[in-house]
Amino acid sequence: MSELGARASGQGRIFQTTGDQHIEEHHHHYDAGAAPLFGTASPSWPVSPAGPDSVRVPLVGRPPGILRDREELLGVLTAALTGTGGDAHVVHGMGGCGKTALAYWFFTGAVRAHGRTGFWVNASERMSLRAGMLAVAGDQGATAGELAAAAAGQRAAADVVWHYLDQAADPWLLVLDNADDPGILEDGAWLRTSPGGMILVTTRHAGSPLWRGPGVTRHALDVLPLDHAAQVLCDLAPDAGDLESAGRVAERLGRLPLALTLAGSHLAHQLLESWSMDEYDRKLAEESTAIVDRGATGHGSSQSRHLVGRTWQLSLNTLTEQGLPEATTLLRLLSCWAADPVPLDALAPLAQGATALEEVEPARVEPALRALLDHSLAELVLVSDGVRCVRAHGVLLDSVAAGMPEERRPALVETAARLLEAALPESGTASPEVRDRLGLLAPHASALLRTAPGERTVTLAVRVARRVFDSGDFPSALGLAPEVADRGEALLGVRHPVALEAREVEARALFRMGHYPESEELHRRVLARRELVLGPDHPDTLRSCVGLHQPLDLQDNDEEAERLLRRALEGQRRVLGEHAPETLFTWVYLAEILPQLGKESEFRAEVGALTETCERVLSPDDLTTVGAYHSYGVGLVAFERYEEAEPIAHRVLADRTRLQGAGHPVAVSALSLNAVVARGLGRHREALTMLRRVAELREQALGPDHPFVAYDRDRLTAWEAEAGA
Repeated sequence: MSELGARASGQGRIFQTTGDQHIEEHHHHYDAGAAPLFGTASPSWPVSPAGPDSVRVPLVGRPPGILRDREELLGVLTAALTGTGGDAHVVHGMGGCGKTALAYWFFTGAVRAHGRTGFWVNASERMSLRAGMLAVAGDQGATAGELAAAAAGQRAAADVVWHYLDQAADPWLLVLDNADDPGILEDGAWLRTSPGGMILVTTRHAGSPLWRGPGVTRHALDVLPLDHAAQVLCDLAPDAGDLESAGRVAERLGRLPLALTLAGSHLAHQLLESWSMDEYDRKLAEESTAIVDRGATGHGSSQSRHLVGRTWQLSLNTLTEQGLPEATTLLRLLSCWAADPVPLDALAPLAQGATALEEVEPARVEPALRALLDHSLAELVLVSDGVRCVRAHGVLLDSVAAGMPEERRPALVETAARLLEAALPESGTASPEVRDRLGLLAPHASALLRTAPGERTVTLAVRVARRVFDSGDFPSALGLAPEVADRGEALLGVRHPVALEAREVEARALFRMGHYPESEELHRRVLARRELVLGPDHPDTLRSCVGLHQPLDLQDNDEEAERLLRRALEGQRRVLGEHAPETLFTWVYLAEILPQLGKESEFRAEVGALTETCERVLSPDDLTTVGAYHSYGVGLVAFERYEEAEPIAHRVLADRTRLQGAGHPVAVSALSLNAVVARGLGRHREALTMLRRVAELREQALGPDHPFVAYDRDRLTAWEAEAGA
């Protein structure tokens, strides 16, 4: 195995939020100088921060000012918090019943009144759960190397997190919000009990076996009693009527907190009309509530959609009467995506006229969005280092999507796809900002594929999965690619080029996560199908050859790996050109593998031509150029040409450290290369100092059981004996 074995590892940070979030009344007052939603100025109204950078802050929009009829359950949870602790408590109920609001109040009391260290993690999807939990580990002292290894799949992420939670100096409370798919927690063994603190889970799923494990207590959360439900309406719209009339409205809305919030917000924000509670009740009775059920999840979704649908339609009708029919179209557009934050700049092309949407003039987009915010049909949030986003409640979006006229759906889906494509960052970049951006956009591509399956949406989802992988976020790519591939094969067939690309992304992610046999098997299957469908010289087929060589190399099948690389390189030179980025990167792989086969003359010829070409056609800071010299230095060491290797090793270490950071696994590999060179030149103490640093950094990054770490440990013992240390 070469020193470049860990070439492409990286740490991705994914910030997102989905599922059952609390939405409550917003009062926005805009003056003539109000900041534009799609401009660069700061907004003139408060926004609520969210994301793994704030795991100590609840990921809710605006926290509820008053929590009705939850005192008994809050008391039970508080007693558990102040008792012996160490248990997990699961609060379950239908969407919109106020689980997140309850969790917010409990979290706030635990931190302020009981001195707990509070952590809040969105558990709605694998990516958000993983990112949030790793942020918790970082908060509790996990090193950057450990987090990078866990993010890249080189260490078990859940083990890293729970190691630090178990050893926490202060008692803590961990909230796992919106765990509506318990399998996400179960697959990674994320839900555990610990003597160091208490876990609170909120979920729509009541019957999971995971909630019946040792140390787990379940609590059902139902709709509000009538008197409390009526009081919620009076809290929000005190001038619209008394408790008796509010009670009639509340009963018609099923006493669901989300529906009550939407209704109260509507009553509080009327301009041209001033409905009373009784008038609103009559409107609800007149409004059609025949909402198509597109498949109940078993978690109360159908009932939630039915109740919420009775309120949002009245609000949108009022906005239409007030001259803002675009608000309805904009909410339908949002319902094509996930209930995650949507970056405002992803919607900006609509306001700028760059992307057209029927019946929506560009100048009307911002007023329509402001109206949705004003009526609590959406909220403004900040995520991922200050990115401004709009977000709507999942139950609300589900209800809107179910009631969308079928003749409008194709145009809205096409617009949603075009906006996502325009919002994607350029390929070939792997900065934390790019990974954050992709983390915001990926859930929307997946949701669009689920709600509007077809070649258009499959192609977009595969493109997003490829970008996630290229950014270095391999765990997220492995979480995304199989689902996209399964759907692509079901819709387009197993031999369709788009479905095959999804499988290739999955195979590459399997390799980076250390699943070498599985990666090899899938790469072989994709290669065979591409040869059959596309031909032996198609760029995709040649890319499969390069992909297959990697698990073969790590499983000591270097001869076949070399044959595949030579085939790919020859084909890419013909088809893509000698200086194409993909061609040059394949050439780097070939230069890396030749010394492992003992082919010194061929290695020198290839690496000499490679480095000369990179210097001529690429920037010195291009990672392909750096990789070419890294391969050059490793090859010279393999042939014991230490004096020749020394200046190259120094250059590579400086470049890797400057461009990727000293703790990056490939930079550590460059440091190891320099240690071997120093030892080969007889500078044993210098070599030993560097090797000790290599061993320390690798153990931090990869964990004590990784083969690289065991190899370093053996070398360290031998070198210490050799140096008489």
